[in-house]
Amino acid sequence: MMQIQLSAIGKRYQFEWIFKNINYNFQSGEAYAITGPNGSGKSTLMRLLSGYLSPTKGEISFRLADKSISKDTVYQHISYAAPYIDLIEELSLKEHLALHAQFKPYYDNITAEKIIDLLAFTKSAEKPIQFFSSGMKQRLKLALAICSQSNLLLLDEPTTNLDRQGMDWYHQLLQKYINNRTIIVASNIEEDFSFCTQKIDIIDYK
Repeated sequence: MMQIQLSAIGKRYQFEWIFKNINYNFQSGEAYAITGPNGSGKSTLMRLLSGYLSPTKGEISFRLADKSISKDTVYQHISYAAPYIDLIEELSLKEHLALHAQFKPYYDNITAEKIIDLLAFTKSAEKPIQFFSSGMKQRLKLALAICSQSNLLLLDEPTTNLDRQGMDWYHQLLQKYINNRTIIVASNIEEDFSFCTQKIDIIDYK
């Protein structure tokens, strides 16, 4: 199980502090919500938690089964869905699912065909992703993250571009494949993180 410890971390761009002095422990198997207005730094914190960015001050440490994980390898244990993460739009749905599995295996008994069924995209299996609607692309990003083997699941604004049916689908997929992972959701929409038991308001660290 993944644990993350933030020790007095802060992030600054040029002369502006996005947030500072965050001390927090993310415990394994728990669900957390990071909240705050648009532009408050939620996505920046998510990038730090993924290991993609480094803090300007402080330290982030990752542990798995009580063993330390280096920031350079933490990506192997993380699934991440966000509006700013691009899909390879020249590929068809089937091609993208196959390529993804080479880098991040799916959970046992989940095949590409199973994910296509979960998405209800059977008629679009051979279609290039560039011709998908924004809602279809968001569903695909969520399915790739939630159905992949990972100890930490990061979901940034997960219901972006989803209609009411898509929001219900998101919750059903999470419920089915939550698998005792550590989950962190960044959003200011209550429905995105209604299942989370812990909440962090980024405004508290300005």
